Amino acid sequence: MKKQFILLALFGIIGFQSYAQVADKAEDISPLLIGEVFPDILLKSQEASEHSILNILSEKPTVILFYRGGWCPYCNAHLAEIQEAESEIIELGYQIVAISPDTPENLTITDDKNKINYSLYSDSDGKLIKAIGIAFKAPEKYGQMLSKKSGGLNEGFLPVPSAFVVDTSGKILFEYINPDYKTRLSSSLLLAVLKNMDNEK
Repeated sequence: MKKQFILLALFGIIGFQSYAQVADKAEDISPLLIGEVFPDILLKSQEASEHSILNILSEKPTVILFYRGGWCPYCNAHLAEIQEAESEIIELGYQIVAISPDTPENLTITDDKNKINYSLYSDSDGKLIKAIGIAFKAPEKYGQMLSKKSGGLNEGFLPVPSAFVVDTSGKILFEYINPDYKTRLSSSLLLAVLKNMDNEK
């Protein structure tokens, strides 16, 4: 039976496990669990300045999107869909951050193409993507393209497209992770999750 890896939960699962740096397949990833905390790793902004992920998250509760890159039409469509819901997400007290293996220069191209208001960050070498357990070996046909899009830092991995909601300490409150890259967390479901969290406070 094909392993399904869709996690839709709000609170309560706290676990500890060893994480593979890069899984062989998207279905084999071992992501951080709800209740665990993001590791403090440096990312680059569109301007190529370095920022600690925990410092970014300390500003306010955050919706974090991990996407494959600006070359992926499904990613662009999802980024644009979340952009349309940005004002409602902000009203609920959250910021939005999106992270990919793209270089800062390629982030800017994605930003301009999709008219994104929220922040995009580069994890070109995949340190964060690997540390939270959502990296897997990309098909060989992607190798040259991924190297180019990452400035030569991506040795052949992809992130499973994921959405996390974390508090200001970086603790995971909710996650949606699906190895089928064509299926994403809809903006309507995300808003429902955030509103439910607000009611739980």
